[in-house]
Amino acid sequence: MTKGVETRTAILDEATELASRVGLGGLTIGTLATQTGLSKSGLFGHFTSKEGLQVQVLLRARERFVDAVLRPALSVPRGEPRVRALFEHWLHWQRNGLSGGCLFVDAVSEFDDQEGPVRTELLRAERDKAESVMTIVRTAVSEGDFVDDVDVEQFAFELEGIMLAHHHSSRMMRDPDAESRARTAFDRLVRSARTR
Repeated sequence: MTKGVETRTAILDEATELASRVGLGGLTIGTLATQTGLSKSGLFGHFTSKEGLQVQVLLRARERFVDAVLRPALSVPRGEPRVRALFEHWLHWQRNGLSGGCLFVDAVSEFDDQEGPVRTELLRAERDKAESVMTIVRTAVSEGDFVDDVDVEQFAFELEGIMLAHHHSSRMMRDPDAESRARTAFDRLVRSARTR
């Protein structure tokens, strides 16, 4: 990795952390300059616009999610163990991935009805995540751990719902039982898909 790439990655990591606290809409070249102590003109040279910065932050957050959640899950044997690993790593991401919570959850609320490159990139990330979940569930079917007729789209939908409920319950409600409730819901979902 070249020094320029290292510098850009460090800036994007700082920007991603900042966006997790102030929201993607609150992230500007000016707020990032204040946070990092770098000049606005130097940052503008990297990102050219607020929108460009926001898209790059989404791309970096996505890389971090893949490194923290998907890659470790894929290193676990196929089938139900991999589905469980996905869930565990995703829970860990929600607890520890970014200091301000999951950037994607907040950004979806912020940008769900705003057309443009930020929403386009966010939508791509969400669709790819859902496809990754469905692929992992399909491996549980092919390994014989889940029933042949499991609805992988419904499974992915319900797992996303569990993760959103966990995020809301743990961060907004500060419910000390949020994680145990998420685990209970996940176990129920897995049991419903298991080979009988």
